[in-house]
Amino acid sequence: MAFYENTIVAKQDTAEKDLKIIKDKYNEIINNSSGKVIKIEEWGLLNLAKKIKKYKKGFYIHYKFEGNGVTINELEKKVKIDGSIIRHLTVKYKNLDTKNEFFKKK
Repeated sequence: MAFYENTIVAKQDTAEKDLKIIKDKYNEIINNSSGKVIKIEEWGLLNLAKKIKKYKKGFYIHYKFEGNGVTINELEKKVKIDGSIIRHLTVKYKNLDTKNEFFKKK
């Protein structure tokens, strides 16, 4: 199994309860498709570098997890059809840094 980081950007007008549903949904997807979530970081509402689908801001949710090809395929499939997600990025790592949280709320 390899280590991955996945960042999801949800629409800025998403309600607080819907953000929790999104967070739990993708946590379950990773865990149910032979993966294991190590850490979930909520970075909150941040400005986007440029507009994406007429949105200037987005809610960022960042997952650090262990998985394989099945996990990634299932995650990508679900993210692409989710209407509340405007962007996502998955990156593979040899080692995960679970100590540092770069966008931690102060």
